[in-house]
Amino acid sequence: MQLYGSEISSRLMLGTAQYPSPSVLAEAFRRSGAGIATVSVRREAGGERAGAAFWDLVRDLGVTLLPNTAGCHSVREAVTTAQMARELFDTSWIKLEVIGHADTLQPDPFGLVEAARILTDDGFKVFPYTTEDVVLADRLLDAGCEVLMPWGAPIGTGLGLTNIYGLRTLRAQFPDVPMVVDAGLGLPSQAAMAQEMGFDAVLLNTAVAKSGDPAAMAEGFARAVEAGRLAYQADPMEPRDMAAPSTPVIGKAFLS
Repeated sequence: MQLYGSEISSRLMLGTAQYPSPSVLAEAFRRSGAGIATVSVRREAGGERAGAAFWDLVRDLGVTLLPNTAGCHSVREAVTTAQMARELFDTSWIKLEVIGHADTLQPDPFGLVEAARILTDDGFKVFPYTTEDVVLADRLLDAGCEVLMPWGAPIGTGLGLTNIYGLRTLRAQFPDVPMVVDAGLGLPSQAAMAQEMGFDAVLLNTAVAKSGDPAAMAEGFARAVEAGRLAYQADPMEPRDMAAPSTPVIGKAFLS
């Protein structure tokens, strides 16, 4: 999988928040084989080095880091946070979140496009957290984004893929754009479904971190992503309304 010219070994991406301990986080990443870890800049306090231990932990995971602007509700806040992330983590990659609704954590489409344009012009490689809206996706691509991250469901809900039609339409409309289903996944089966639909990767956090056994759940998601991708590549059969026998009728013995 190629993202902004970089090859990523796994189609599973994991967040780094809410784990019960650093050792559990590290074991979850080990068993998942995740290729990218997202990290919120709000965990760091660069001047006081309050986040030094956490920074050392995520760096030791040995995966590509994708800082995010989680919790930002304005363009200015998101842009400033992205600039801080670039300085802290020495990367131009940024997962861009501009939240527009406090209850659903739905992105602000207008602020998202504006911030994406500002950051792209400043040399960032922007991964926008967006909805499955085709028009918004087109605006984000025009703003310079080369990857889209549509939600499956609101962050932390575990509801899975709540708008199958919208996601299929988005995937079909932009077949050559890398897309990561981000947020709302609760079960490995939902990640497999996203892969079967042709999405390039999935990103999740809460479903693993808040499960009874985060490491086992992380491995379950890893296997589901592999299974879903294999199914997509195998060109699955089209569903049909009527039954069709799998055993041929021709040549079957009939008793009189």
